Amino acid sequence: MKGGEGKRIPMAKVLIHADSKFPVNRRRIRRTIERVLTEKGAIGNMVVSVAVVGDRKMSLLNKHYTGSIGTTDVLSFPYTEDTGKLTPKGFITPKTEALQLGDIVVSYPQAIKQAIKENKLVDDKIDFLVEHGLNHLLGIHHD
Repeated sequence: MKGGEGKRIPMAKVLIHADSKFPVNRRRIRRTIERVLTEKGAIGNMVVSVAVVGDRKMSLLNKHYTGSIGTTDVLSFPYTEDTGKLTPKGFITPKTEALQLGDIVVSYPQAIKQAIKENKLVDDKIDFLVEHGLNHLLGIHHD
């Protein structure tokens, strides 16, 4: 698919799971993921799953997968860690099947708390957390 100035853009299928009590802007989440993938030079068909959960669910996931007690704002679960199949830019570019990047889990209550503390819109904070989680799925980590 071509867009803009003939630049190839990623074809990302974004699966969003959010209870109705967490009013997230699904279109913004999709756009955030597409923007990050484009900025990072990812090309090809990809699938990313985003779940928006409460603190109770996030605490359970955090304890089960990281061993940490309590909630957190975002967790990411990559589907592959096989960097041997990556292209020089760092991305698998399968021609026939979609690359399953992984799952991003965002705590809606934590997004609200952080948005209030930082004087930001909740949607902006969710975008930031989704981008942070996606960077982890892409192998981009912080200190």
